[in-house]
Amino acid sequence: MDRYRAVVVIPTLNNDTLFDIVKEVRALGYEVIVVDDGWNTPLKKLLKTDEKTHIVTHPYNLGKGAALMNGCKKAKELGYSYFVSMDADGQHLPREICKLTNAVNEGDETIVIGARDFSADNVPKGSKIGRLISNFWASLDTSHNVTDSLSGFRLYPVSILQLPTRTVKFDYEMEVLVRHAWLKRKIIEVTVECYYPKAEERVSHFKKWRDTMSIIWVHIRLMPLRVLLLKGYI
Repeated sequence: MDRYRAVVVIPTLNNDTLFDIVKEVRALGYEVIVVDDGWNTPLKKLLKTDEKTHIVTHPYNLGKGAALMNGCKKAKELGYSYFVSMDADGQHLPREICKLTNAVNEGDETIVIGARDFSADNVPKGSKIGRLISNFWASLDTSHNVTDSLSGFRLYPVSILQLPTRTVKFDYEMEVLVRHAWLKRKIIEVTVECYYPKAEERVSHFKKWRDTMSIIWVHIRLMPLRVLLLKGYI
């Protein structure tokens, strides 16, 4: 697929690294949708916009899932069939976006996950363990071999808006994979380079205990539906 057939959506909450990321993405020629998920100072006062840089504003923090869905709605409004989600903390590298867009053909209903290289420097041990647990459940529930289910660096078709998702925070990224797979749509992965800052420089809004448990709850809640699906009742 032509790399410029996808718009880049960046959910953000008080990430000072955002401004350099937007600059890099725009320099590569992509249109950008920034979702202000409750910044202390509204981004409309801080980020310069133009015809290729857009801001979607939440009046208060609604959660990453809500930010992705509203970014997706804006992408569809702008005429895009796909969008690439990337975090604003600097971990995802704009130059890697083309790996996601190059992995699909125009018209494919496919989610592409940017599977991170966890041999990189400064990767927290907790992240590696959490990814293994999450991958087990994601692979079980989607019937795909998912090796980085926690990666937020993804290419989505805007058709995910049709999925009956109920989650709005970090758990949304798991539920959307499961719901998408249940419609017999593909999930593929491409290996991407990423950057992990040192622990003292790291800015993350992921709450390890709370958000990990909410992701596990997604699988528990969907388990009865999966049984019905396997038996052909839905």
